Amino acid sequence: MIRFLTSFFFLVSLALFFSVYISPEYFPYVGLATLTIPLLLIINGFLFIILVLAKRKLALLPLIALIVGWKFVGVTFQFRTEPEVEKGLSVLSYNVHMFSYNKTGDAKKSSSSKNLIQWLKENPSDIKCFQEFYQDPTTPSRNTIKQLGKETGYHHFYQVIQGNPKSSTFGMAIFSRYPIVNEGIVLDSRSTNGIIFADIKVEKDTIRIYNAHLESMNIPSAELKDFEGIKENYRQTLRKLKRGQVTRASQLQILMEHMENSPYANILVGDFNDVPYSYTYFTLRNIMDNGFEKAGKGFGFTYNKVLFFLRIDNIFYDDVLDILDFKTHTEVDYSDHYPVSAVFSLEKQGKKNTPATEE
Repeated sequence: MIRFLTSFFFLVSLALFFSVYISPEYFPYVGLATLTIPLLLIINGFLFIILVLAKRKLALLPLIALIVGWKFVGVTFQFRTEPEVEKGLSVLSYNVHMFSYNKTGDAKKSSSSKNLIQWLKENPSDIKCFQEFYQDPTTPSRNTIKQLGKETGYHHFYQVIQGNPKSSTFGMAIFSRYPIVNEGIVLDSRSTNGIIFADIKVEKDTIRIYNAHLESMNIPSAELKDFEGIKENYRQTLRKLKRGQVTRASQLQILMEHMENSPYANILVGDFNDVPYSYTYFTLRNIMDNGFEKAGKGFGFTYNKVLFFLRIDNIFYDDVLDILDFKTHTEVDYSDHYPVSAVFSLEKQGKKNTPATEE
């Protein structure tokens, strides 16, 4: 029995460890199984200890599994104390869930919206990237471009919207204290999802900021809070998982091709709607560094709903940049996501950084 269990978990572990490098277009349902990777690491660790104490050569199998899967430890949890952060370029990413605005007059949501806006006004980040951004110029309290823009010192912004610009609109936005010398759309999915970029001149260098909101799965998390909910919705959930993973794989290809042609050092932020044990995450991780892994601490969960154990918001960056700090702001619970922020050194100049010219 021990031989069977050890061999079984060894093979399953290796299969899932390597599955993150295979596009969901070929194995669309494997993304759900990869959520068990932390558990598999624990099981292999337990088996290794038991077999070593029993002086069994079979201990070699869980040892190999632990060595191969060790990278997932850093992806899951970071042991780090609060650093003394020097001044640098600070970047914030936040899925603001349309600032929780509603037309029903719900007092709780109205208060949440005001608190969220106030927190963003007080946040000192040099660059702020928003997903599910909402704007209504006809109502002062909901004119978020005005409130978060020039009124608070952010004189440069780029917004991609859906809707009538003269009334309420939603989409994505980038606000900056530094000049934006170029901007554009990488992917427009005609929904709240998409990818935009802005070239921002920071002192003598230029940084390209990508703001991404990859395909959402619209999984009813509230309906999955108990066994009955899972039983009733699992078929629908599996279909959404499949569609979301396949769509994100194609979006990722478009994004990577665009980043390859970038003349500047890239910082990629946003809501990726994918966990760290996914094809999306590891494909990006192979070409960029991840802020949480390099400078974060704890688990870094960013989802603020029933499925609280998800980290789906990230900040990636080219390794020609140096990161000084990374934070997940779990104290800011006004949206269904927590904001994430990073501070980058302004001293290290990457090979892709060249002075920008105004267009």
